[in-house]
Amino acid sequence: MPRTASDHAATLVAGLREGNRRALARVLTEVENGSPAGREALRQLFSATGRAHTIGITGAPGSGKSTVTNMLAKAYRAQDKTVAIVAVDPSSPFTQGAILGDRVRMQDLSGDPGVFIRSLASRGALGGLSHATLDVVAVLDASGRDVILIETVGAGQDEVEIAGAAQTTVLINTPGAGDDIQAMKAGIMEIADVLCVNKADHPGVDALVGQLRALLSLGGERDWQPPIVRTIATQDDGAGELVDAIAAHHDHLAGSGALAARERDRLRRQVVALARAQLMAGLLRDEGAESRLPQLLDEVAARRLDPHSAAAAWIAPRRPA
Repeated sequence: MPRTASDHAATLVAGLREGNRRALARVLTEVENGSPAGREALRQLFSATGRAHTIGITGAPGSGKSTVTNMLAKAYRAQDKTVAIVAVDPSSPFTQGAILGDRVRMQDLSGDPGVFIRSLASRGALGGLSHATLDVVAVLDASGRDVILIETVGAGQDEVEIAGAAQTTVLINTPGAGDDIQAMKAGIMEIADVLCVNKADHPGVDALVGQLRALLSLGGERDWQPPIVRTIATQDDGAGELVDAIAAHHDHLAGSGALAARERDRLRRQVVALARAQLMAGLLRDEGAESRLPQLLDEVAARRLDPHSAAAAWIAPRRPA
């Protein structure tokens, strides 16, 4: 009798719970591919999630996200905490696979059994994250990791989804790279829980710190005032201060009740997004809906129907004749 997706998932989940790294990697592959075994594994593992501290690392390209992530991983390992790194890399335009640049920069962690690194291809997803990121984080959480570092693509100012995926978001700025202008743009500054000024040995660092402080003062009263931490990640300088700032933010969330509220909001957005995707997939599988689309497009192209009305007509259930 052929093995079912449920049997395959149960075998992989059992291996994961025993600490088998290969089983963990295989579960992550199934989950990222959206296979039936991956969905079943997530169902079996979900009750064991919600324990890890998830930390988002974002910032402009060239700010040193991978180096800061590497520095933080080593600092947490020095505290005897297990670490998982989810590095969302730009996709290859040909294979849609991850370019794996972060794996190259984190080779000094590869021999540590307390560190698990997973690269994800962005596959064109906006917001700096892969579509599978939340599911991958859930699996790593269920595997017993204490800290999960999520590094975004580094595409620019629209990388705000990380605030919904992580409990603490670290925004990296660097002096002399136009970050003072970028920081003034709406969106990405507002999601920062901790501000990291990396490459603090470069000229202009004092000016950048002053500008960041001025921007924070314009934001009005906040329950949490993001601290500004200077680092030289290539030398592991400032690692302790950054870890302390992240821990202080987590303690603030836990003490104020905001941690549970953030988690509920994240789950709500994830459920809505998955429901939307499932509804769209069902619509595309509907032969009747597929056959109606060309006619509706003809109506829109001829300007006899507007796109909103066409969309409503397309998704409307078919009425009996």
